[in-house]
Amino acid sequence: MTITRRKVVQGGAAVAAATAVPWRLGGAQADDLIRRTIPSSGEAIVALGVGTNRYGVGDSAEARVPLRESLAAFHALGGQLIDTSEEYGSSEIVLGELIDELGLADELFLATKVRRLGRAEGSRIVERSFERLKKNTLDLIQVHDLIDFETQIETLRELKAEGRIRYTGMTTAGDEHPVEFERLMRTDTVDFVQLSYSIDDRRAAARLLPLAADRGMAVLVNRALGRGNLFRAIGNQPLPEWAAEFDCTSWSQFLLKYVISHPAVTCAIPGMRQARHVEDNMAAVRGRLPDAAMRTRMEQHFDSII
Repeated sequence: MTITRRKVVQGGAAVAAATAVPWRLGGAQADDLIRRTIPSSGEAIVALGVGTNRYGVGDSAEARVPLRESLAAFHALGGQLIDTSEEYGSSEIVLGELIDELGLADELFLATKVRRLGRAEGSRIVERSFERLKKNTLDLIQVHDLIDFETQIETLRELKAEGRIRYTGMTTAGDEHPVEFERLMRTDTVDFVQLSYSIDDRRAAARLLPLAADRGMAVLVNRALGRGNLFRAIGNQPLPEWAAEFDCTSWSQFLLKYVISHPAVTCAIPGMRQARHVEDNMAAVRGRLPDAAMRTRMEQHFDSII
């Protein structure tokens, strides 16, 4: 039998209670969300966002329904940052149209990426992102996978100077470009870096996360839930009782609280395509976070059950 995320979520009663009081009641609850400061500006943002690499559903009205519901839930529960890319099929198009339908264009922190060679092609793709997301200004554009970094970051800096984007960044994922990424973090200046970090992939904690803190760079974390493989690894293991000590009621919250409790992490951006996942995950930015000793305990427990 396939183990799914839904099967490993613990604390079902709490989730059911949240569902009984619909998220559509509004976002007053956002006042108690955990926020992190963007070092280059001092702006505070909620420490959990949404990644949209699986939003590329095209024109399918049926496939868009859960995405629309999840975005509405995310906003109503206080969420801000949404990360996308022109590389994710039709994700930018779908996201832009759904945000427009929901009337949220001016209420979200929108981040996208450019992954092209050459100034002309990079500029063309960036302009297309503005069009697809239906925005004249965007919060963050990142050089994706460091492709033609020197060329593209210069374009992004010009757009920032013109006021068309607020922040610049660069991304990597998994074990791609570790040496080059670290070199650029040391020698260049961007507002954001995006990298992979999770309880089963802690490599970034050794050098990149401390370096980001030293360099005053905000950190977006991709693959915080390990592309779903973490839930398969956990299987039917019960959530440890001591997780209640940091206000955790599900494995998803356990995994996300581990990531966002790292002092260098600004925002984790797991994919969330169902409203029930949004409700569960957004609880990770409420209540207490694990301290350093508890984080070690979490690592040891996870390592012992996989």
